[in-house]
Amino acid sequence: MYLRRLELRDFRSWPELSLDLNPGVTLFVGRNGFGKTNIVEAVGYSAHLSSHRVSHDAPLVRTGAKNARVSATTVNQGRELTTHLLIKPHAANQAQINRTKLKTPREMLGVLRSVLFAPEDLALVRGEPAQRRRYLDDLVATRTPRLAGVRADYDRILKQRNALLKSAGGALRRGYDDADGASALATLDVWDGQLAAQGGMLVAARLDLLDALAGRIAGAYARIAPESRPASVHYDTTLAEALRTVLGDEAASTRDPAVFESVLLTELARLRPREVEAGRTLAGPHRDDLELRLGNQPAKGFASHGESWSFALSLRLAEFFLLADEGSEPVLILDDVFAELDARRREQLVKVAQDAEQVLITAAVDDDLPENLAGRVTARFDVGITGDGDERTSRMMTPEEVEQGHDARITGTEGARD
Repeated sequence: MYLRRLELRDFRSWPELSLDLNPGVTLFVGRNGFGKTNIVEAVGYSAHLSSHRVSHDAPLVRTGAKNARVSATTVNQGRELTTHLLIKPHAANQAQINRTKLKTPREMLGVLRSVLFAPEDLALVRGEPAQRRRYLDDLVATRTPRLAGVRADYDRILKQRNALLKSAGGALRRGYDDADGASALATLDVWDGQLAAQGGMLVAARLDLLDALAGRIAGAYARIAPESRPASVHYDTTLAEALRTVLGDEAASTRDPAVFESVLLTELARLRPREVEAGRTLAGPHRDDLELRLGNQPAKGFASHGESWSFALSLRLAEFFLLADEGSEPVLILDDVFAELDARRREQLVKVAQDAEQVLITAAVDDDLPENLAGRVTARFDVGITGDGDERTSRMMTPEEVEQGHDARITGTEGARD
């Protein structure tokens, strides 16, 4: 799989941009603030319908514009498809594939697959559980697009349930003997059933994914940091104790969504008095975590800076290898990460990159690029700023031009910034 063409309109700093791309390693080189990360962010957004930099869409739309457009033409085993995504900061996004309009942008998922390494990945190890849950859920959606709506539906139901717990606490405490209390409790029962159904599917999907991912994570870490303690991962769920009570020794091996649904429904009933007092939902996959361990210790709080980076890289490498093994190899994106890594970790990434069908790399300066990348680059864009109005132009350099140090630029205005 490779991206053949990318077109942007009013995406981040780019009023307009058109790029023709090819398989192999493509470099985007330019000083920070000139828009190179915005380009690969658009690629990642087309693949995952989310950004690795922000949690909502408004910052993706260029200042003063009403919406942004990202069009990506992907070639997969000889078949070419073009996705068009209209990003609206205050309304639902719209999407189409070729000339066919889609009911929801989620129908785009799977057309373009990508794995993106970025400096923000350190938060996978050092950050909050939400970062690691998102890592799992994004990969679930990429791996099995039909499950993409499960997390969205779960979040929607959770929001409604929490709103009811917070706004109707008094009525809920009065119980069924009160008319308002009976109505609120009946509504809560409906939300419980819907939350348990979606939550059961989400937990099962995460565990199925981790079954395929865990060994790859451990193997990738051993390659990157062979002198370190062994790495392992474990899914830490709020349902663990209840599952052991119901299933005993079989709790760790179950992957049946119906079992998780039943257990979650039971937990919601047990915790209802506490939830009414707290005004929020206290059990479910929104409170789960992916536990990362080095030896017998959690990586968070105990891993060194180098170990943390090695673990973050291992998570992304495992993601890449899993997708490549199960289907079309994803586009590999390395966004300004070489400056963060030591020589050994840089070389490990290059070893992966040399086997990938297409790699997109951003760097601020040539000195950030590892030595063993030399000779592997097939195309290069230098991202620069000129004062030539709002026009932006681009030119792909040939390998010969790269070797000769010729300067090809994506030009723009002084307003272009990462």
